[in-house]
Amino acid sequence: MPHILTTLRDQHGYTQEKLAKAIGVSRQHLAKVEAGEADIKLAQARTCAELFGISVDALSLGELPAADDVLLKKTPKKTAVPQERDPRPQITVKPENVEKFKEVLLYVLGKVGALPNVGRTVLFKLLYFIDFDYYEKYEEQLMGVSYRKESYGPFPVEFAAIVAQMKTDGALQEIRGTYFDHEQIKYLPLRKPNLTAFRSNETQLIDEVMAKYATKSATEISDIAHRDVPWKVHAMHEVIDYESVFYRDAAFSVREDDDEL
Repeated sequence: MPHILTTLRDQHGYTQEKLAKAIGVSRQHLAKVEAGEADIKLAQARTCAELFGISVDALSLGELPAADDVLLKKTPKKTAVPQERDPRPQITVKPENVEKFKEVLLYVLGKVGALPNVGRTVLFKLLYFIDFDYYEKYEEQLMGVSYRKESYGPFPVEFAAIVAQMKTDGALQEIRGTYFDHEQIKYLPLRKPNLTAFRSNETQLIDEVMAKYATKSATEISDIAHRDVPWKVHAMHEVIDYESVFYRDAAFSVREDDDEL
């Protein structure tokens, strides 16, 4: 059974190197912690607990919080929220959007997934720009998954749950390795995307995003995402509001203004 930090890292999109930096230890020490060969100090445990939204006690006991399932969109029941629970909004995704996400992911992986730089970090940013560029340009959602502001850029909240489904269904395979001495997670598509799921303007925009960003390194594309208004105007760990895309500056805006004064 994997160490709780390994599981939490995967759920939240952290590599060993990034989590180690966030809590102030070396990657080698974190690797030993996850292998059960070392421990972390209380201050580091508190940082981890805050980062992943769980209690220090749960972390020390290896008790994972309830998994962020991909939920069907429906009218939520009004219930009291206990103080110790994560105050961030519950994430829900329409079933059709989950299916669209799967096909977009397979399409992107089929086009650029084999590029050596396209690991999970680059993939996250490609998905972000696809979703937010489409929303800005057409005022409707393409995939509509939720993105959370993290230190390395927008993080697709539902990614882990959807990819878990896809791995179970035999649609893709996860591969772990290194790239320029950095830990890298890549995904190999095991089937072709269903192209009938796309409208022509959707494939066109996806192709434009890939042409613009797919050759960027993880650091480069993260730095670019950090300059985009939707990331800048939200608090750390907050879910990014799609509406913020309409406040982009000229460097990022893809909206075509046809209004004539």
